[in-house]
Amino acid sequence: MASLDRHSMTEYLSRSIASINQNKLNGLLAEVSFRRHVSGLGFAGRVSPGGWIARRVGPGDFGHDTVVLFPECICPGTDYSPERALPTPDAGLHTICATFHQSGISAFYCSAVVEHENDTKSVKWRAKQLGLPEDRPYQDFPGCLVGRFPFRARHYNFLRYNTAATSIPPDAIPEEFSKEHLRISFQTRLMCQISDVDGIFWGEQFTYPVEIKEKTASFNTHLGAFFGLDVGPFVKLAFYAAKRGNLHSLFVVREIDSPETRNLVGWWLITYENLAKFASWVQQGGGRNMQGGQSSVVCIPKSEFLEITRATLSTL
Repeated sequence: MASLDRHSMTEYLSRSIASINQNKLNGLLAEVSFRRHVSGLGFAGRVSPGGWIARRVGPGDFGHDTVVLFPECICPGTDYSPERALPTPDAGLHTICATFHQSGISAFYCSAVVEHENDTKSVKWRAKQLGLPEDRPYQDFPGCLVGRFPFRARHYNFLRYNTAATSIPPDAIPEEFSKEHLRISFQTRLMCQISDVDGIFWGEQFTYPVEIKEKTASFNTHLGAFFGLDVGPFVKLAFYAAKRGNLHSLFVVREIDSPETRNLVGWWLITYENLAKFASWVQQGGGRNMQGGQSSVVCIPKSEFLEITRATLSTL
């Protein structure tokens, strides 16, 4: 048997994450909470796990090749030895990935192999491309992307930090570890611009990449109550909108009463089309972002958001 325990995962995260400020921690919790909320409304099969979207870099090549990656969640104490049969991705993820493929974004499901017990260095990934008319076999990852992304010219130490990863709740550790290990496995060998995907919602009409944030509502005389969205995520949602087809996107807010108590007020969503219509044209300074720096946000009136209910999700 070759498995990982939660301790080895936590130790890896303490070296891979530069800092775990409260904003980043709350973002991780909001992602987990969103999937639970949507599942409780009867849409468990319509929401994907988190992952990564990466695109090619280099003069004249920047942004000309894009992939999306969904990692298998490595569960503590489960056997992932090289002899195991790699899993068959579920039909819902195939459908989501077909939308990405039709939009010119290659989509991959990545499964893990653990060669030595509780040794995160021995974790290797295998990738299966989804969304194609025919079934593709698993391939070495990231070897299957060599040629599409440039090699990293020199070694970069991604595991150089000493962060208190024990602040991450135990039930969130496996998913966060799986995402982080996959990212570093990719970036250690290949150069790219990469950003996280909080999740994908498969609606009745469209497929929606989801950006999830925990927010308190702010207020000014021009907008009334509003939520802010950092410029970086706004640009990423604009990228999805530029691809179009059946690929749309959502900004989801887990509204809390205050940063101190974090009591849930409600869940809200807005489509990118409405976000772009009603976002203020003037940016303003926000709070600390997940990297610990000062953010710049666009402001969207709360009145243009819809409460996340079974009825609302059924219209998407």
